[in-house]
Amino acid sequence: MISPRQRCPAARRASLRAHLCFASALMGVLALKTGVAGVAHAAPITAQTPVAPVSDTIISPNSKARANPPMSARPVDAEAMGPEPSAIRRPPNTPIPPSGVPELPSSGFATMDFTPLMPSEDKKSPHQIELDALLPSEGPSGLLPPRLDALRDTDLNDPYYVPTAGAGHLLRAIDPMREWLRKRGFTFSFSYKGEAMGLMSGGLEKGMSYVHELTLQAIFDLQKMAGLNGWSVHTLVMERAGKAIQNGRVGEYYVALQEVYSLSGNVAAHLVDFYAEKKMMQNRLDLIFGRMSLTHVFATSPLLCSFMVTCSAPVGLKQNPAMSVYPKATWGGRLRFRPTRDTAVQVGAYSVSALTDNPSGWSWGAENTTGLSLPIEFTWQPFLTRNRLPGHYVIGYAHDTTRYADKISSVYPKKLADRLPGTRSAPADMMWVEADQMMYRLGGRNMMAGGYLMAGYVHTTPHVANISDQAYGGFSMVGMIPGRITDRFGVLYSWYHVSQRRRLSQELAQEAGLPLGSSIHGIQNNSHIIEAYYGIDAFPGILIQPEFQYMIHPGETHRIPNAVMAGLKLIANL
Repeated sequence: MISPRQRCPAARRASLRAHLCFASALMGVLALKTGVAGVAHAAPITAQTPVAPVSDTIISPNSKARANPPMSARPVDAEAMGPEPSAIRRPPNTPIPPSGVPELPSSGFATMDFTPLMPSEDKKSPHQIELDALLPSEGPSGLLPPRLDALRDTDLNDPYYVPTAGAGHLLRAIDPMREWLRKRGFTFSFSYKGEAMGLMSGGLEKGMSYVHELTLQAIFDLQKMAGLNGWSVHTLVMERAGKAIQNGRVGEYYVALQEVYSLSGNVAAHLVDFYAEKKMMQNRLDLIFGRMSLTHVFATSPLLCSFMVTCSAPVGLKQNPAMSVYPKATWGGRLRFRPTRDTAVQVGAYSVSALTDNPSGWSWGAENTTGLSLPIEFTWQPFLTRNRLPGHYVIGYAHDTTRYADKISSVYPKKLADRLPGTRSAPADMMWVEADQMMYRLGGRNMMAGGYLMAGYVHTTPHVANISDQAYGGFSMVGMIPGRITDRFGVLYSWYHVSQRRRLSQELAQEAGLPLGSSIHGIQNNSHIIEAYYGIDAFPGILIQPEFQYMIHPGETHRIPNAVMAGLKLIANL
């Protein structure tokens, strides 16, 4: 006779669900003892719950088969049923591997953890990317109805990425060499990103703008090279050239309208990353320390980085020196762990210096450290319904100990501004709330095989910020054109609000008859941007992305009504 506990899988779900399962199994045992036919496994939730045929195993799409005792019937919910076959069917001749994980590393692939390939102490981890949970239970997902919650342990191993460089490589001839080096602990990528953008109407002056970057990324797996368990070293150098469209043609000085912009120091090899990583506690804790950019670690997502304007983080955060903006790097460290299977926490400590300090990335002694940035971020990552629809719900906060001058003196003379009540130097505080949720699955089992809705809000201390508030919302979809499942179409609306202290400084200066400055065309208030793109996964190693942008009130004033721009992004992963 099979006991009720043997009938129930290991209790890794919410306690209520485990009790329901145990009660259901107990009813089945009692029914067998009394000889009542047809009630050996009654549905525990509702009489309308559909019933699946007899099966000894349940196949999880991202894990091995789970053994379960034979039973005459099983209630079918999000836990028991796999994704719909039409949703996980891979497109023919796709360069994306069956696991959904591209050939890594590549600077063209944005990930939640900044770098896409990390050695792991967990030998069972198929991709060696995601951390294991400290507790085997769920967090907020355990409160969801069983039909909605489909979280599995192994789902967390899939990387959260968007193929912004196309899958694969252009130079397939050297793939054997890549694989030979990878087995010995060294992986690398070299990519080109070019962005051409033209102002078609509005703005200040019609014309074209071109910028590009060349990026070399390398990861040294010290576990394979020297037997140092869980250790790796990450490096990234780049070269940038060109002039972005926003300043001279559009009249915008706060919001970068092209992802590739200055801060490269006009050097052939600008040093961006040079840091070490250690995974410990059987792949439950991840520590990185060295030189890195905060906006590729905190307040970012691959979906954001598929757009030009918001990559790699919301503009409202990139305005502040405390969030060192890629490719500006700083000294610091970050610790990341998963309290439960569906939650993640990361905390960091980073030195703060002006964004213009050390423009080449190599002159570490030239940086003037002004304070310490202390960010913390919490993420809830549920998997919903039978199709395993992932979501990412993020809340973060950062405190910068640097004391900044009040923005009221940014235009109005400081010697006069200091006489105004309430003016003072102050540290900076930043908070952000970001969310994205896959709404449908199409083209595979990985976390980017589907369409997402996304939204977010950012706030920074008005006393020290030019842009104090930003809100955005949009979507990122795949399969908009039949047969083009790996192409991606995205639209994002963003609203930017100028700090009230910055605006007050301009109002006081205007009343006193003082100039506002060559880059300010009037009292600043708000601006809006609508960005749309269509990313074409042309062939292995090449992504072509037509781009459209419509900006309302460039420069955050009403002097320039709007600007209409169109362009093209090309990314080649060699």
